Amino acid sequence: MYELYPLLLVGGIVGFFSLIFFIAYLGIRRQKEAVGFDRNMKDGEIIRRLLYYVKPHVLSLAAVLLVMLFSIAYDLLSPMIIGQIEEMIKDDFPMSRLLAAVAVYAGILIVSLICTYIQAVLLQTIGQRILSKIREDLFVHIESLSHEQLNDIPVGKLVTRVTNDTNAISLMFTNILVTLVKNCFVIIGVLAAMLCLNYLLTLMVLCFVPFIVLFTVVFRKFSRKAYRKVKDGTTDINTFLSENLSGMKIIQIFNKEKAKKAEFDRKNIALGKAKKEQIFVFGIFRPLVYMLYISSVLCLLYLGGRGYIKNIYFMGQTIGSGTVVSFYLYISKFFNPIQSLAEQFNWLQSALASAEKIFTIFDIKPKIQDAPDAKELVQIKGDIEFKHVWFYYVPGEWVLKDVSFKVKAGQMVAFVGATGSGKSTILSLICRNYDIQKGQILIDGIDIKTVKISSLRRQLGQMLQDVFLFSGTIRSNLLLRKEGVPDEELMDACRYVNADRFIEKLPARLDEEVRERGNNFSAGQRQLLSFARTIIHKPAVMILDEATANIDTETEILIQESLERMANIGTMLIVAHRLSTIRHADRILMIHLGEIVEEGTHEELLEKKGRYYELYKMQYADKNEKEQIIN
Repeated sequence: MYELYPLLLVGGIVGFFSLIFFIAYLGIRRQKEAVGFDRNMKDGEIIRRLLYYVKPHVLSLAAVLLVMLFSIAYDLLSPMIIGQIEEMIKDDFPMSRLLAAVAVYAGILIVSLICTYIQAVLLQTIGQRILSKIREDLFVHIESLSHEQLNDIPVGKLVTRVTNDTNAISLMFTNILVTLVKNCFVIIGVLAAMLCLNYLLTLMVLCFVPFIVLFTVVFRKFSRKAYRKVKDGTTDINTFLSENLSGMKIIQIFNKEKAKKAEFDRKNIALGKAKKEQIFVFGIFRPLVYMLYISSVLCLLYLGGRGYIKNIYFMGQTIGSGTVVSFYLYISKFFNPIQSLAEQFNWLQSALASAEKIFTIFDIKPKIQDAPDAKELVQIKGDIEFKHVWFYYVPGEWVLKDVSFKVKAGQMVAFVGATGSGKSTILSLICRNYDIQKGQILIDGIDIKTVKISSLRRQLGQMLQDVFLFSGTIRSNLLLRKEGVPDEELMDACRYVNADRFIEKLPARLDEEVRERGNNFSAGQRQLLSFARTIIHKPAVMILDEATANIDTETEILIQESLERMANIGTMLIVAHRLSTIRHADRILMIHLGEIVEEGTHEELLEKKGRYYELYKMQYADKNEKEQIIN
């Protein structure tokens, strides 16, 4: 009986740890809803949608599977060859026999290495192509979202989806899935080889499998929770950085560096804790699996040693030294894939979680879409008409109320009014950045909802208050929509809007570097570049939304000259607080609380002595008169 004590001791230790893990598993199941790490989308649905990106590479993946079968030959055959060599060298043997065994071993090893290399190259190629396709589709989908939807989604979150989450999916295709399949084949193959060698020792190894399954199930629960915390923390930090790096100047102006640093530290510490929790989970699981491996090796040496010494037979099989050596190697190759399987499975869950986040973005349907029978708007004159237009951003809070007006082709029409009166909203609706709730907007008598959005915006040139320049050169920023325009034509457009005056002073002229958001140019220079960019694309309707709000007086004079020239190109719609910008407009519409309250030329509106007249006096009356008006 005492001969079984070592086995009972090993069983007791394994059972003790199993009990602890089982209790932990019951505890985390009760917290399942609270921790919130389960996904909303089923794995089958995610895999089905991912297969869309896999289908073009089915043949390549089949080739990978074939190569993989050859690569695992070393794992399956090498222990058996080494065991035969062990049996061989106990007695006299011809050297040619040993050399033949070594040659077979080396040949299998070389074939396995070559196949592993080919497999890695094929997988990386497939993975990068899938990654590129997903990123391209995701970026195109984000481009199709409306202004309202883009305002609702933090930029950092979108960046995380396009970068981090797509990388996780790429890892799934280049490593995780194939490794999972390979490990399954290795486990099955090793188990079959062990059964062929010795039933007794194989049954001993299988006694540890239930404990491995238990540890793996519990590990999955804890690791999935840790993965979710890490991903959420990463998204949180990316969102914080995207917002605060863009607004760093404001942070410095208000001396909030310490407060923002403290906020960043809290997020960084939270992410650090999540990563430590993830490391802790792996730090517990790996030693436990290693404990099972060592326990099985001890049992092997104990049973194998007793069987060899006492010449024990079991089901007609003897336990020899070669069998013990082969089993020792097979046990290692049996437990390593099992440990890897558990980790790979969790990486797979992480990749599927990333895929779910990406598909959540894909599932956001653009609010502004082309009608099924939308037509191409080829060329327009520039007539614009609003017919009883009602619009709100928030349901029930009307920004525009029954607005109606007409703009004839070639006219310059200005919109003035207090902040929040609806001026900029009118311009956004013409571009279909938003859709109206009631009424109609017509261009050349055509409802803008019946034409393709891209063809509509191709006819419009928008110049905004906050000019956005992309990193690159002046030339690349001027040619956003158009390619192949000669430099002379570019410079003609710049001269037309007075942008040539500062461009010609630059060392590289049109090839001058534009840094992020154009921060190496003044606000006035950026605005003149936006004018030139618009002129180059020859729009039928030009839209200026507070284009002169943030510029100095000298630049304003240049812009005034530019506006007078640009008025001859096509229809021009202007929103401006500076009345000097729009005093020469053909018509001025005074907007108040979403309604048109006055309409006419500059002189006509002054004669009415209404809201426009009061606004004009506020801007141009002398100090004493201004104080009287305010009082």
